[in-house]
Amino acid sequence: MANRSTGFLDKRRIIAGPGYNRWLVPPAALAIHLCIGMAYGFSVFWLPLSKAVGIKDSIKCGPDVNFFQELIVTGCDWKISTLGWMYTLFFVLLGSSAAIWGGWLEHVGPRRAGVVSALCWCGGMLFSAWGIYLHQFWMLLLGSGVIGGIGLGLGYISPVSTLIKWFPDRRGMATGMAIMGFGGGAMIGSPLAAELMKHFATPTNVGVMQTLIVLASIYFIFMMAGALSYRVPATGWKPAGWSLPAAHINNRMITQRHIHVKDVWRIKQFWLLWMVLCMNVSAGIGVIGMSSPMLQEVFGGRLIGVAKTYGELGKPQLAAIAVVAAGFTALLSLFNIGGRFFWASLSDKMGRKLTYSVFFVLGCLLYISVPGSANAGSKLLFVAAFCVILSMYGGGFSTAPAYLADLFGTQMVGAIHGRLLTAWATAGILGPVIVNYMREYQLSLGIPREQIYNQTMYILAGMLMIGLICNLLIRPVADKWFMSDDELAEEKHLAHEKIVEAEITDHEGIEEPISEVHRRSHPLIVLAAWTVVILPLSWGIYKTVTNVSKFFA
Repeated sequence: MANRSTGFLDKRRIIAGPGYNRWLVPPAALAIHLCIGMAYGFSVFWLPLSKAVGIKDSIKCGPDVNFFQELIVTGCDWKISTLGWMYTLFFVLLGSSAAIWGGWLEHVGPRRAGVVSALCWCGGMLFSAWGIYLHQFWMLLLGSGVIGGIGLGLGYISPVSTLIKWFPDRRGMATGMAIMGFGGGAMIGSPLAAELMKHFATPTNVGVMQTLIVLASIYFIFMMAGALSYRVPATGWKPAGWSLPAAHINNRMITQRHIHVKDVWRIKQFWLLWMVLCMNVSAGIGVIGMSSPMLQEVFGGRLIGVAKTYGELGKPQLAAIAVVAAGFTALLSLFNIGGRFFWASLSDKMGRKLTYSVFFVLGCLLYISVPGSANAGSKLLFVAAFCVILSMYGGGFSTAPAYLADLFGTQMVGAIHGRLLTAWATAGILGPVIVNYMREYQLSLGIPREQIYNQTMYILAGMLMIGLICNLLIRPVADKWFMSDDELAEEKHLAHEKIVEAEITDHEGIEEPISEVHRRSHPLIVLAAWTVVILPLSWGIYKTVTNVSKFFA
């Protein structure tokens, strides 16, 4: 008799039966990614938090207060540059936690990982809210930065392996749908946070603490719903009427075997792909962080029909171009999100290697074109170049999991993806440092503000060429790295997998009734699941389009 002591979060409880509709899995993944994607929008809190003590105006700390003293000081306000460390911690911890616990996730399944992610992300926000109440910055770093960052990593990779196994016919599209949600999280969270802060703000409180508590509560409900809705297919499952195309069987870049996550550090293809992702992300993430000031400094008064440079504008004019620049930033976010789905879906037709080659070649040409369009005063060409660049930045994220599955197999692709995300953590530091410090260096040389980004564009183009070379060097993985049949069987056992053809009467020791395992998914349930995630996403897009309209006004 099989062991019936499995817990509610056990992976064996979520093995789907024949009647399960695979289109229920993407909304579950989106429910989690739309919540943790708020990490991109946390900068909405920086300005209010920089006035948490002074309320109307920041109370600056004395010159003798260093960074470490700022962690515990209560009588003065935090600097925005200090608050930015939370943003850095988000992505450093995302990459490192995904790398550390990716193998654990493959064994315990997406439900348990999703629940832990919800507890960490939302619990971290609550701890940060407490830190705001006590005005202790170390609590914000520990809460949202460290604990929340761990939740980010686990939540980000929780659906990857599951989606790829549910959609063997559309690997890129499946992961693109989920990772699109991570890009869209800030579109929902930022305007919602702004509305909540406005509601909670009083003459003695900026409203951030209460906003974090409300957001944590909403996110916890959504993330738990997503985690508990995850289902994994039985081993050997495939879509009805689908068989592996001959083109895939004959394509040596798409393996039908599997590599163990413990071996990927020693495989050159992994490091080449690591560099591919790092270069693509570094080039894009630096631009995202400086998009608003870049547009304002390059075009100055021309954004509002005034023939003046940025330095010649008065306060009302600076405020006016800042509104236009906010619309530009919002426009880039739309292309970032749309590119995640578009390019990943296109990669199912083009192949991952060719798709990344397009990213690098086209991106390099567009970066090189930016100084020319800026000098010519062509706002249209300037904006169009960055819209396409940001679409490929997002596309690089969403295409990476399918590229990994092609090269290393699907058995441990979630864990391998976690290791790959260390490239994102690296790029999160490298990209902004290059853009920010090159800007400061150019200003120190006395170069006019409208020209200070020219050299940076050429450096970013060079980084994309490095990525292109690495991508072109990727070849099929050598046979020696793949798991033997015995090793694969052991890994399937550790992952609590169930063979699709096996007798289901005992269902591997699961306590839930067999009727639930075989329950057919009603079309209305599928529609309801998609509605729950599409409605907030549509609201976020509406708010973003409203900001974009200011750019074209």
